[in-house]
Amino acid sequence: MQIQSQNKFLRHESCDSCGSSDGKAVYSDGSGYCFVCEKHYKADSAFSEQSYAKVLPMTQKAVVGQINPTSGQFLSIPDRGITKATCEAYGVRQSDGQHYYPYTDAKGTEVAWKIRTVADKQFRSQGNIKDALLFGQAQWNAGGKYLTIVEGELDALAAYQMMGSKYPVVSIKNGAQSAVKDCQAQYEWIDSYEAIVLAFDADEPGREAAAKVAELFGNKVKIMKMHQGYKDACDYLKDNKSADFVKAWWSAEQYVPDGIVAGSSLLDLVMQPLEKAQAHYPYAGLNGMTGGIRSQEMVVVTAGSGLGKSQFMREIIWQLLCETKDNIGIMFLEESVKRTALSIMSLAVNKPLHLAEVSIDDREKKEAFDKTLGSDRLYFYDCFGSTAIDNIINRVRYFAKGLDCRYILLDHVSIVVSDQSHGDERKAIDEIMSKLRMIVQETGITLFVVSHLKRPDGGKGHEDGAATSLSQLRGSGSIGQLADMVLGLERAAQHEDPIERNTTRIRVIKNRYSGETGKACAVLYDKFTGRMTEINESSL
Repeated sequence: MQIQSQNKFLRHESCDSCGSSDGKAVYSDGSGYCFVCEKHYKADSAFSEQSYAKVLPMTQKAVVGQINPTSGQFLSIPDRGITKATCEAYGVRQSDGQHYYPYTDAKGTEVAWKIRTVADKQFRSQGNIKDALLFGQAQWNAGGKYLTIVEGELDALAAYQMMGSKYPVVSIKNGAQSAVKDCQAQYEWIDSYEAIVLAFDADEPGREAAAKVAELFGNKVKIMKMHQGYKDACDYLKDNKSADFVKAWWSAEQYVPDGIVAGSSLLDLVMQPLEKAQAHYPYAGLNGMTGGIRSQEMVVVTAGSGLGKSQFMREIIWQLLCETKDNIGIMFLEESVKRTALSIMSLAVNKPLHLAEVSIDDREKKEAFDKTLGSDRLYFYDCFGSTAIDNIINRVRYFAKGLDCRYILLDHVSIVVSDQSHGDERKAIDEIMSKLRMIVQETGITLFVVSHLKRPDGGKGHEDGAATSLSQLRGSGSIGQLADMVLGLERAAQHEDPIERNTTRIRVIKNRYSGETGKACAVLYDKFTGRMTEINESSL
């Protein structure tokens, strides 16, 4: 909900719509919003902040306006059974009948607070909580065995205390409705833990939020089930049932997504029209054979060394930028981010900007930037980071889950495999391709993967225009087996005729969508524009 800057938060109160005791926030123009059921309350012209403050008890008037949370002391919270040591561990202070729960930025600086008034047990916020970390996050380093996530600050304190004050516990910032967004914002930090235990409230919003957050992190998530009669961690601590909480925590069940379906239940599904392609390739001949680009597909692009695989991938990026509104993740591991960025900008102005001898004025260059990088839809992976398999897999998942990239391009898988310590190329390719396939299925993204070819046995090589085939995919049959589409690029790079030398034939080697394979089209590379353009060729 967007509140105008002059409209001040006053307090939380019960919601008439869902019955929540403290879910409704009231603002200075009389408007309101319930963070539980997400109901909006219209502004009231007869409402007055001054008259509202007059009817508040004296203990509540202090929450109207700004305060200084850092002036408080570290004390226990007796009504919740929370000790002074626990409060001190999380930086929770108290003064003048109010509790201050600090939120920090990445540097550990307190930038916002949740403020709880003891008299009515209501919460309000102060400061820039939108850009803050999760509550308690700054107290813990990234990585480790267990991380527990709860819905509220008091639950975080209670769970931490009941677990012996030794396991990391954090809470989301605004209840169940903000869980997915909050966890997406801190995706890498959360995902650095080996196991993630979700101890959300035992109500419908809490259960729904837990399921959605679990989808972000897959099989490393465990979902804790509260015992009957207990809604959250605080209920256990207030009832002196810490041992029961710990038992329920250790008994948390690993998240398993739904996926078993009876055929007899599929009538409505099969009666629906088939989903059409979400986007298209830059070339009509290729679209005619493949039907375009679909979600939940893994497309392998292969060719001999130096035959234009990266440029073909850039043409796909430009097509996606022009045709869709989706975010795109780019992992070009053999070149710098600057070269990749300039190469993509080149497509907007039809000039190879990544070449030093190409001149362009600042105005035209800025226009190229605005059409590509400035669209705020492209995200890059610095190729000088680690290319360990798990690191690459984590980055692909972060592009998909944390940055909402619907299309991801990895160029190339062979360099990842060559960096592995065990030296078994076949096993390494099997490992990374299996993990990439799982991410595609899990997230619904379209993943383009570049793979190198083995040299053909006898005869001419790929640089002389040799045909590509599945059997020539380097290292392992899993590349061809797990891919939905395999595209081979063929070019006689040493041909005497400059037209032939710069003409690439695109062959569909595998096509799980329609089964149609063979030569799809031919494209001509123009060194002056830096573009690969489809041409008519009677021999196709």
